[in-house]
Amino acid sequence: MAKRIYFFDDPEPVGRELLGGKGAGLAEMTRIGLPVPYGFTVTTEVCREYYRLGGRLPDGLKEEVIQSMHKLEDKAGKKFGDPSNPLLISVRSGARVSMPGMMDTILNLGLNDETVLGLARLTNNERFAWDSYRRFITMFSDVVLGISKDEFEKVLDEVKEKEHVKYDAEVSAEGLKEVALKSKELVQKITGNPFPMDVWEQLFMAIEAVFRSWNNPRAILYRQLNNIPDDWGTAVNIVQMVFGNMGDDSGTGVAFTRNPATGEKELYGEYLTNAQGEDVVAGIRTPKPIKEMAQEWPNTYAELTHVAALLEKHFKDMQDMEFTVEKGKLYMLQTRSGKRTAQAAVTIAVDMVHEGLIDKETAVLRVSPEDVNHLLHKRIDPSAKGNPIAVGLAASPGAAVGTLVFSAEEAVAEASAGKSVILCRPETTPDDLHGMVAAQGILTTRGGMTSHAAVIARGMGKPAVTGTESLKLDLDNGVVTAPGGVTIKRGDVVTIDGGTGEVFLGALPLVEPEVSAHFEELLSWADEFRRLGVKANADTPEDAALARKFGAEGIGLTRTEHMFLGHERTQIVQDMILAETTEERMVPLQKLLELQRSDFIGILKAMDGLPVTIRLLDPPLHEFLPEPHEAAKELEQAKRNGAPAEEIERLERLYRRTVQFQEHNPMMGFRGCRLGIIYPEIYEMQIRAVAEAAVELKKQGYNPRFQIMHPLVGTEEEMKFLAEMTHKVVNEVLGNNGIELDYKVGTMVEVPRAALVAGDLAKYAEFFSFGTNDLTQLTFGYSRDDAEGKFLGAYVQKGILPEDPFISLDRNGVGRLVELGVTEGRATRPELEVGICGEHGGDPKSIEFCHQVGLDYVSASPYRVPLARLAAAQAALKEKRGEIFKDK
Repeated sequence: MAKRIYFFDDPEPVGRELLGGKGAGLAEMTRIGLPVPYGFTVTTEVCREYYRLGGRLPDGLKEEVIQSMHKLEDKAGKKFGDPSNPLLISVRSGARVSMPGMMDTILNLGLNDETVLGLARLTNNERFAWDSYRRFITMFSDVVLGISKDEFEKVLDEVKEKEHVKYDAEVSAEGLKEVALKSKELVQKITGNPFPMDVWEQLFMAIEAVFRSWNNPRAILYRQLNNIPDDWGTAVNIVQMVFGNMGDDSGTGVAFTRNPATGEKELYGEYLTNAQGEDVVAGIRTPKPIKEMAQEWPNTYAELTHVAALLEKHFKDMQDMEFTVEKGKLYMLQTRSGKRTAQAAVTIAVDMVHEGLIDKETAVLRVSPEDVNHLLHKRIDPSAKGNPIAVGLAASPGAAVGTLVFSAEEAVAEASAGKSVILCRPETTPDDLHGMVAAQGILTTRGGMTSHAAVIARGMGKPAVTGTESLKLDLDNGVVTAPGGVTIKRGDVVTIDGGTGEVFLGALPLVEPEVSAHFEELLSWADEFRRLGVKANADTPEDAALARKFGAEGIGLTRTEHMFLGHERTQIVQDMILAETTEERMVPLQKLLELQRSDFIGILKAMDGLPVTIRLLDPPLHEFLPEPHEAAKELEQAKRNGAPAEEIERLERLYRRTVQFQEHNPMMGFRGCRLGIIYPEIYEMQIRAVAEAAVELKKQGYNPRFQIMHPLVGTEEEMKFLAEMTHKVVNEVLGNNGIELDYKVGTMVEVPRAALVAGDLAKYAEFFSFGTNDLTQLTFGYSRDDAEGKFLGAYVQKGILPEDPFISLDRNGVGRLVELGVTEGRATRPELEVGICGEHGGDPKSIEFCHQVGLDYVSASPYRVPLARLAAAQAALKEKRGEIFKDK
């Protein structure tokens, strides 16, 4: 039978797959000689077995735990449940990767009515003993018995009010004894059973509760958001208690070896004197900055600084450390790679390369593509006039504007209705996670830089302001009162700045972020490693210039239909549609030619020297017309108003065309290349506009490079017709001007048949661009708009689909079509250029697949170009390390 329990000082090397992150960290710190309390880990495999058995501890485990507890007693010199010298333990969860606050922990286990008296005698500190006992009753009842801790907070608040004190640490020993006794009475009243006094019963109930917490709603949601497999399970860590609540020479805290918000190399964190660990992360009291410890406890601060440097050098990454100080002695309770903002992730990775701690490959792999995406956060326009109504702690950078809501449920409801919201709470708890996901930003009146709100917001890349104690929050009435009597009600708009901690009433203008030197350097390293090219989807010269600024190597998709929008242009397009003959149609087409030529000059100029792929008109013509009932209504109104005969004639023709072009299934109807074949003059106009724009720029000394892309092609004959049309028009323009230009003709592969006959299309197409938005719709038979609004979320939640196929490419279905298209297309034309221009071009998982199947480039929106550059580099590095093909 596989070993199920490992002590922290066990010489056998075991990975985090079995020990979990917390257990592995405790074992490693013990191995390198740091001060760690005694303890042992029950492995993640036991958790998996627990669930396989339907929620029952495996046979023999209790006996193994009892034996291990006896061994722990020998190490600690104390005895579990002994009234004269009691051993107290914490029972802590520990997933393979960090899931802060998502699962459960119980402190001070082993206390009962007898051992609390022994603890008081042993420490000569009655107040400490009863404080620990009331904490244990609250945590155990919440985690194991399912009684909300709010019920116990009410008991504590009543005693504080009776003693006329504000903080928990000010309650007397007698007051804490009263809290403990009343808390036990509360348990009896709610459950019908007394609070368990048998310490072994407490222990096994706690172990099961930690295993159960792996599948609590917030943990499940966190795993879904962070792509953590459901079958990993959690370890359970049994650790000898050390006490930060033994007086003013004791305390507890959280520290980072670097600033997790900025990446600056400094010891960063917070601590509380006379407190236990949950006090810091729960946000119940606002803690002190770690730098104050240098004055209050200089020796402890020096030791902590030394430990931090040692851990960072050992793990070669920024560490997040939990510690307790018991009567001046430092104990390390946890170390793990610290969660950090996107800005900090980039800064730390680049700085560590310069410091010689890691190499460039490691730095590129360490920063997630989504981190890069978060870096492009908006901030408040520096020129905006705004006076903050309150200032809290700058917990997670970026600025957000939204209406104020006071519960997670409100946040979800309002966000579902299309509103931007700011979630305001006294402090957040893991139960608020769904509301934090829905909100644009987080605002709390309590808690510090390592509170739940701060840590989770940073991980999500959402702005957060915490510890805004000057705000008085009235949840019952949905009102916040700021200094000076300013009141903010539910539904009022506020702006928060997570970079400064400021809160503003009303909506301040936001501006886009600037790219830092660290960011540029990291991306330059990424460019050294990646094979995939990265282009952008851009429809305007402004978007093209922005994409180029972010490192795009060309434009993979310019949607020409967007150039037909706007009142003046729509009128011309409608005139084109209303034309009865080709000759009549040429009049509005000539006007559109001039407009489109100007558009293409701007885009080709912005991308001078880089390829620009221009997709010809794709949507059905009815999209440029009013609905038939609206056209009929306008016609009737014109007749009633005695409009001129010419106007009535035009409106009658418009109404007839709306009926004629109305479609039952527009996505699969008269659109794309079908329009260009039936009305070739439309596509000829667009091709001519592109060619004339390129000629004009060439004459001015620029180097325009264009590619004409025909949408929705599904047959060889379509591709042949369109390629011949394109070459005829372009060569005519070039010949008339005596200019030579290289250009390409290709197609967007977006119907399944195009992938299946790719070899035939490649006879005439010089490039393929996979339009995976439509290819996904047509392969699944899903209308994206309907699917995402009605059933797709439920499909993912129920496990029918592993993820939304419109966000990450469906490898087994759509991906096979892509792979087939690449293989067959290049069999016909070995030099065929192949890319992707659907939204999947900006998704890291999809980019990895594109690298895997040999595409030449991905094309993404301008703001996702940096993300794509990094993701492409990571795909190349994973392939180099033999990791990329594991989940093909």
